[in-house]
Amino acid sequence: MISLDAALAYHAIADPTRTAVRYEGESISYAELLARAELLGAHLCRRGVQRGDRVALLMKNSPAFLELALAASLVGAVLLPMNYRLSREEISYILDHAGARILFADEELAGPRGFAVPCEIVDRAAQANSRRLSQGAEPAARARSRFEPADIFRLMYTSGTTDRPKGVIHSYANFYWKTLGQAIVLGLSAGNRLLVCGPLYHVGAFDLPGIGVLIFGGSLHLQRDFDADAVLDTIAQDRIDSAWMAPAMLSRVLERPLGGRDLSSLRYCVGGGERTPESRILQFSKVFPQARYIDSYGLTETCSGDTFMPAGFEIAKLGSVGVAAPNVSISIRDEAGAPLPAGAEGEICIAGPKVSPGYWRDPDRTRAAFFGAWLRTGDIGRLDDAGFLTLTDRRKDMIISGGENIASSEIERVVYLLPQVQDVAVVGIPDERWGERPAAIVVVRPGTVLDFSELAAHCARHLARFKLPVALYLRDELPRNASGKVLKRQIRADILAERQAGQHHS
Repeated sequence: MISLDAALAYHAIADPTRTAVRYEGESISYAELLARAELLGAHLCRRGVQRGDRVALLMKNSPAFLELALAASLVGAVLLPMNYRLSREEISYILDHAGARILFADEELAGPRGFAVPCEIVDRAAQANSRRLSQGAEPAARARSRFEPADIFRLMYTSGTTDRPKGVIHSYANFYWKTLGQAIVLGLSAGNRLLVCGPLYHVGAFDLPGIGVLIFGGSLHLQRDFDADAVLDTIAQDRIDSAWMAPAMLSRVLERPLGGRDLSSLRYCVGGGERTPESRILQFSKVFPQARYIDSYGLTETCSGDTFMPAGFEIAKLGSVGVAAPNVSISIRDEAGAPLPAGAEGEICIAGPKVSPGYWRDPDRTRAAFFGAWLRTGDIGRLDDAGFLTLTDRRKDMIISGGENIASSEIERVVYLLPQVQDVAVVGIPDERWGERPAAIVVVRPGTVLDFSELAAHCARHLARFKLPVALYLRDELPRNASGKVLKRQIRADILAERQAGQHHS
C-alpha cells in the first residue's frame, strides 16, 4: 500500500509516544497523530468524500492541516491546498477548476467569502484537537485506500506564466522519490527536529523536506504564521536542527538581534523559492557558524528540491544552486530542445521520477511544458563541467516576491479591464524586503487619465494583496521586438535606470 500515512502507522506501533508534531506548546505523539487522521478520514467518508474527490484546504499552519492531508490520503481523496492570501475570485476559480468536493477553511479565513463548495469551518480549538472536526465518527468508517505509484495524492495550483493558475498533479511516486532524494542529501533521520515556519500550502514548507521527516520518525515544529523572533526562539527552545526558509524570510531572521539565544542546535537551513543573495549566504554563516545554508533550486512541478549545494562547496561555488539531487537529471537545452554543452546558457530542463506528469484538465499546457521526457522550466542557466547549476535569468514573465510566484500576465489581465488601458506590461522591480514587487507599465487611451490610486483600488478587487502593483509607470508605447513581443527585460532596465536617477513613481 502506498499512502502518506504508511510510515506514520509503523511509528505509531513501534514508538507510539515519540513526538511527531509540536504546535503552540503542545506535543502530539505518532499514535495520537494517526488516531486523529483516522477519525478525520472517517468524517470525510461520512461527508460523502470518495476516492479521487478533491479535498480543499484554505488554512494556515496547524496540526489540523497535517491531519486533514493524511486523512484525505487514507480515504483515497486528492489533497488541494490553497494559498490563503489569494483573492476570493482566485480561490473560486481554483475550486471550480479542480472540481473540489469539500472545503475546510480556518475561521479567520472563511469570512463572508461564500464559496460554491460545501465548506467546514475549522475553529481555533479544532486546530489543536481534530476530534472536534470528526464529530464522533465511528472507527468502523476508517477505511484505508490502496494506491498505485502513479495515483494522484495532491493538486497544487501555481501561477506559472499564464493568466490563470495551473493545477500541478503530484503522484505518490513523485512524493516518495523526492523524499528519497532529500533523505540522501539531507541525512533525514528519527532525530530530526524540523522547523516549519513557511505556509504548508507551499512546496517549500510541505516538501523541502516537510512531512517527509515523518517517514523517518522525526518531529515537525509548526508555526502558524511566520515570525522572525519566534523562529529564533523556537530554534533555541526546541533545539531545532533543520529548517526551510524562502530568502525573504531568512533576511528577516538575520536582521533580528540574537539576544543571547543558544542557536547551536541548527545543522542546516534549506533555501529556495527565489535566488538567495550571496550577501545573505555569507551573513548566515556568521549568525549560524555551526550550520550550513543549503541553497537549492526547484519547482512546484517537481515537488521542490531539484538541486542542492553539497557540503564544503558553499563558498567555493558561491552563486551556484548546487548539483542535481539523486534520481534527478538536469539538461540545458536550446529553443528547439537540443542539449547544449557545459558552460552554455539555455533553458533548464529536468527529468526524473519526481517530475509531475502534467497539469490538471489541461493537456495543451502539459504538452507545451515538455521536450519529450524533459520538463521545461522556462528558467535560463548553465551547468559547469562538474554539474553545478547557475541561474542566469528567471522564468519568463515571472515575478518572485517573498518566495511566491506571481505571473505578470495574471496582473495584466486584471489591469486590461480598466477602460483607460490601451496596453500594459507588468514586471518585477527590486524590493529590499520581498526581493521583487510588481510594477505596472501602462499606455492609456487618448483623452483618458489613470493614476496609481485608481489602479491600486481596481487591482485590489481582483487580486491577492501580494500581487498588487506597487508602482505605475505611464508610457507612450511599450518596446517590442520584430515579432511584436513586449521586451520586458528592456522595460526592467529602463525602470532601474530611472530609479537610480531618483525618478520615483507611485
